Amino acid sequence: MKRADRLYALMQRLKDGRLHTAEAMAQDLGVSIRTIYRDMETLAASGVPVEGARGSGYTARAMITLPPLNLTQTELEALHIGLAAVGAGDEAELADAARALSDKIDAVLPEDVGTPKARFGFATYPFAEAAQGFRHMPTFRKAIRARQKLRVKLDGEGMYHDIRPLHLDYWGRIWTCVVWDETAGDFATFRMDRISDLSPLPGLFVDEVGKRLKDFHALRE
Repeated sequence: MKRADRLYALMQRLKDGRLHTAEAMAQDLGVSIRTIYRDMETLAASGVPVEGARGSGYTARAMITLPPLNLTQTELEALHIGLAAVGAGDEAELADAARALSDKIDAVLPEDVGTPKARFGFATYPFAEAAQGFRHMPTFRKAIRARQKLRVKLDGEGMYHDIRPLHLDYWGRIWTCVVWDETAGDFATFRMDRISDLSPLPGLFVDEVGKRLKDFHALRE
């Protein structure tokens, strides 16, 4: 398993809000406990709100508040996308302005003792490549609203998936999409930055029991 994939798997586990020990995570992922310790440090440095310490376990808390504003998850996503996209652009003046705005946001974000300082708008390795997923998000959002089927191909896979896009999720600087994968006949969660090819299909879909977003959430409860 690539390190970026392992870190993503750890993020998915931590976001349930429960306490997870390094020993259990190491066993499930087939790595050493020391590797998990290093991964937790990397996640924290990348801005993922990891809490915990060696020997006691780890969890993650939601970070969606910018005093004195209360932001929704979608509003926070839009803010991050804008800063990251402009900051990575070729316009030097705009890129500098985006980084300055990022610094101002950093100055008012809540901080906990022992949490490493991390820039809000610009992720560090291994999540810097996540910006590649930005190009697909307008198509996904439009398809979710219109209930339009999509055909996607993921990096490293030779096959295409015909999917029903159900939900876009932003957490820990990674954008994912929840879909009903008609090719596999099951729910799936794809990382947006791993989609190498995407095209709309002519068919629309209607809600079917067992293939809806609420059915996906029910399976996770």
